[in-house]
Amino acid sequence: MKSFLLILAIFIGNQVFAQGDSTDYYYQIPDCPDSYTEGTVAARVVDGLGFRYYWGTEGLTASDLAYRPSEGARNIEETIDHIVSLTQILANAVQEKPFAGVELEGMTFEQKRELALENIHVASDILKNSTAEDLAKFDMIFASGAEFPFWNLLNGPIADAINHVGQIITLRRTNGNPIYQNISVLQGRVRD
Repeated sequence: MKSFLLILAIFIGNQVFAQGDSTDYYYQIPDCPDSYTEGTVAARVVDGLGFRYYWGTEGLTASDLAYRPSEGARNIEETIDHIVSLTQILANAVQEKPFAGVELEGMTFEQKRELALENIHVASDILKNSTAEDLAKFDMIFASGAEFPFWNLLNGPIADAINHVGQIITLRRTNGNPIYQNISVLQGRVRD
């Protein structure tokens, strides 16, 4: 019995550690690829989203999540929900899977944040190793039957997600909780 509990504890510890890796993946933007290809350029844009999202959502409070700038506007948590959907569209497209929505009911903010970061990471990894021929297969396919090519993924969900991260950063600053000041979005690094 003690052996079983020890093995179970090690397994659970490894799972928790492994899950922590994807959350911390965008603490700093990954190093630049060795070459410019269709896939590495697209991946770098996605990595930029990951870095901005990581820091835009790092340290949000319950007050921040509920902050709504005006009646009828999304609060920060609703904006995060939208970003999670956008990143799921991205992840599904590069995995050549249709998007039928994402179930966020009952998820905590931390779980939503982890899901978005994981989606971004998965998409980036696939894109880094993609050719022009691969990108041509990465269509957005929706449950409604609508299909759009990779081009629309760039100016649609990816650009939209970057825009919404900017909104989160502005809203949290307005709510009195600005993002960590020692980050450089130009370099994708935390300054010392």
